[in-house]
Amino acid sequence: MIYTRKSPALLMMGLIMLGIWYLFESGLLSGYIGHLGGAKYKYTGEIATVPLYFGIFSVAVGIWQWQAKPREGHLDYYLSTVAGAMFILLIAMLVRWFLAPEIAVASQALGKIGNTGKHLHTILGLNYVVLGILTGIIIVNVFKIPGWAENGVRLSRLGLKTGVILLGTLYSAAELKNLGGLSIVMIGFFVLGSVGLVLWIGTRMKIPSSMGGVLSAGMGVCGVSATVAAAPVVQAKSVEIAYTIGTILLWGVGCMFVFPIVGHLLDMSHVQFGAWAGTGILNSAQVAGAALAYQPDGIETLKVAEIFNITRVLVLPIIVLWLAVWYVKREEVAAAQQVNVARVTFEKFPIFVLGFILLFALSTTGVFAPANHYKGKYFGNTTESGFKQENLLSHEQTAQLAEESSKIQRQDRQQALQRLIDHGKVMSIEDDDVLRGLINAKVLSKEANKTLKKAHKSVRHTAKKIKAFRDWITWLFAFGLVGLGMQITVSAMRQAGGQPAIIGGIVGAIKAGLSLVVVMLFISETV
Repeated sequence: MIYTRKSPALLMMGLIMLGIWYLFESGLLSGYIGHLGGAKYKYTGEIATVPLYFGIFSVAVGIWQWQAKPREGHLDYYLSTVAGAMFILLIAMLVRWFLAPEIAVASQALGKIGNTGKHLHTILGLNYVVLGILTGIIIVNVFKIPGWAENGVRLSRLGLKTGVILLGTLYSAAELKNLGGLSIVMIGFFVLGSVGLVLWIGTRMKIPSSMGGVLSAGMGVCGVSATVAAAPVVQAKSVEIAYTIGTILLWGVGCMFVFPIVGHLLDMSHVQFGAWAGTGILNSAQVAGAALAYQPDGIETLKVAEIFNITRVLVLPIIVLWLAVWYVKREEVAAAQQVNVARVTFEKFPIFVLGFILLFALSTTGVFAPANHYKGKYFGNTTESGFKQENLLSHEQTAQLAEESSKIQRQDRQQALQRLIDHGKVMSIEDDDVLRGLINAKVLSKEANKTLKKAHKSVRHTAKKIKAFRDWITWLFAFGLVGLGMQITVSAMRQAGGQPAIIGGIVGAIKAGLSLVVVMLFISETV
């Protein structure tokens, strides 16, 4: 079978990318860049390189696709995905570099909303992540995906999973220990509780055991992956799997947009929001979408959210075994006992989780960063260790911190701040962690927090490899989430209906609400 569709589309997209690069390099975009933020515009480095490289690649492959006669085989299949992948990437570029900043400019012109201290686009999360997903949804439901792009759009899921795998390079053993312990407690409670609640409500509503079993796995563990893994164990029918996936999709799409709004209104820290999203949202892609929508210009929230999400996936074998025992006892069907639970779990277990664990193990050895790195960054308070004397805080900055120190209640924060004031620089890794918590708590004024952030950046410098991983991760998720939007169709969400949708909505709302309460009460600003 020949997969490549003869079309000039890829060539045209390559020329558009090169056009963007040329307009920027020639200075013709300078006026518009000034309108979007001038010196504060964050994407000049990306525009100077990304469209050039991908534009050349797209033009080269596009000419071949348009003129050559493809032959059946693996090369044809893989090259057939390029057009769709570049279609997604071009949309991600336009949304990230132009559409999202334009909306931010318009929002800022309206002023801050009420006493929130935030602009409308921040509260609603109208950043490149959310806008990219929305653009994808509009394209697939209004205009449809062109035939030449279909194979590449399917590739977007690979982008998301590759991004999760690369996240493993950014964790330290200490960070994972703290986050992992927290995630095990929360995930253990909410996953087991959600599965049990779905089974209990399903029994009361008299839905088939197979429907209840597959729905409980999907709503309790990790969305589609758990649904697929549990289906053979409880002998779920195709229509029941479709109902479950539709329910997950319907609930998850809503969460991607609602969670960030609630997070901004409650002024949640990155750790708090990441823990909530990783616990309360069902699907890995939806967790990533919400985390990046909350913090589009950093990945601290995403890191926390994905640790919780991966912890949830690791519980999958336990849930599959539980459902197998539950189904056999409830139905007393001999055929159910013939299902090899271990084999089903092994075959359906998400491979990207194993990739994440492998890269984390390599990261722990120091392969990706120099010695003494912590969270991918190194600490130094002397010239020999990397600290630059010009980064010392000025007298005016330390005076402001001293003036506002009376606002701080916690003793560890008072002591760390006093050492910073006395020396003009952060004196230890422990002090830096405490001061980051103070920043996230937003106890001090914006100017004081700006000074604390400067002090933090002076002693923590990103290694080149780690910086490259962060950049790749950002683009992989931007690419993957636009593609995710292109796979959210109205017809797919209509698959959720009747009792499964009611049960899923009840359990999803309870889990999201209770996990939010737990996070706000018991999780601090840092780990």
